[in-house]
Amino acid sequence: MIDSHCHIDFRDFDHDREEVIVQAAEFGVDRLINIGADIGSTRRSFTLADQYENIYCTVGIHPHDSKTLTDDFLHEMKTMTEHKKVVGIGEIGLDYYRDLSPRDIQKKAFIRQLDLAIELDLPVVIHVRDAMADALDIIKPYVGKVGGVFHCFPGTVEEARKVISMGFLVSVNGVMTYKNSKMAAIGEEIDLENILIETDAPYLTPIPHRGKRNVPAYVKHVCAKLAELRGIGFDEVEKITTRNTEKLFRLVEVFG
Repeated sequence: MIDSHCHIDFRDFDHDREEVIVQAAEFGVDRLINIGADIGSTRRSFTLADQYENIYCTVGIHPHDSKTLTDDFLHEMKTMTEHKKVVGIGEIGLDYYRDLSPRDIQKKAFIRQLDLAIELDLPVVIHVRDAMADALDIIKPYVGKVGGVFHCFPGTVEEARKVISMGFLVSVNGVMTYKNSKMAAIGEEIDLENILIETDAPYLTPIPHRGKRNVPAYVKHVCAKLAELRGIGFDEVEKITTRNTEKLFRLVEVFG
């Protein structure tokens, strides 16, 4: 299995990061993609990917921190992507729920990083919260030029199908295990070939561990819930979602 989106560079793991990485492997999660979210976490993600054979990373600025994106850091991100373990740009996008950066600045940062992804021929990891319409409007001119994944997909089945028609995948996580979660409809109705699984650790811990810190090992619960919703075997879901992740981030091509 692959945890396609986690943040084990965060301070939540400062006291046991090595143990968490080992635990993931023991539970069959043999690869992790650690996602950059701001300047500091992008640099830490890069260091982790360089240090551990089974960890890859993306580099990017989350919409919360859009106001911190500078020309200098864009150049630094570009330099980082020369390393073979950097497999995407993200997480980028729009977040109107918290509005920690002004919306116009979020849009500009989103566009600049989409442009960087096209320049570098890398997929993007997109975060959207309460901003789907604006996010789709921004992406429209990029259809056919860049691909990627809408992580922790926040929308409806109809919106998921629209995203997929534009050349993107969607990812599901522990939210899908919660009672009355609308993400469960994504797991049930969207073709499995268009779905990735993730944890977003340390956040969004799946049942039965909800209320505790999330860890990459728990992506197995996401896989199990997806199998339950679709009425198929765990191994089949594991195989297809792993293949989807490998294809999107070119893990087989790059790392053999």
